[in-house]
Amino acid sequence: MRYITIILLLLPLTLIDAQRIGELAPPKPPEVFPSNSWGVDVMWGEGGLGVGTFFRKSFTPTLTGFVDLSVSESKDDQEFEYIDYYGNVYVAGKKNRVFLLPLNFGLQYRMFYNSITDNLRPFINFGVGPSLVITTPYKFDFFEAFGKAETQIALGGYVGFGANFGLSKSNLLGVNVRYYIIHLFGDGVENMEGRLRKDLNHIYITLNIGVMY
Repeated sequence: MRYITIILLLLPLTLIDAQRIGELAPPKPPEVFPSNSWGVDVMWGEGGLGVGTFFRKSFTPTLTGFVDLSVSESKDDQEFEYIDYYGNVYVAGKKNRVFLLPLNFGLQYRMFYNSITDNLRPFINFGVGPSLVITTPYKFDFFEAFGKAETQIALGGYVGFGANFGLSKSNLLGVNVRYYIIHLFGDGVENMEGRLRKDLNHIYITLNIGVMY
């Protein structure tokens, strides 16, 4: 009888412990990041290297508007560099260097908002806007050639996907893969002698570095 009394006294305690073990911790609410961000883009692509700047503003936790401006070189896929006996680098048949300065306005949508942790924030994005296309004669030195530059206006944009990383509320770090489509309405540009290009399409891998506030 004594053992039965002890068991009856301990049973409520075991039930309390079992209830505590079975309870699930409440889900952690999503992190709230500052709505504004500004920074620089470092771009690597098949068309050449580039650099840019951006400003973003969040409308909701998943939807962000942005404007970005970049400058990069646009190379023809027929360009091949050679090194002569004296170590000089040249491209046989090249007529002009071509540079792109696109200004894009767009939207960015954060995916899997409630499914994965906040230190990895994947997104898709797209932007549209005008582009300034600058050509400089290849036969002149790089900086000297800008004195003989010609410009054209094009229309274009890009679609992309990427992710922002980390839980910092002040520093922004992300990667974005973009496919740019830029169309010229005139005669086009001539990177290579006798080869006109009206569609300047390139893929860029873009490193985003900035601040949030």
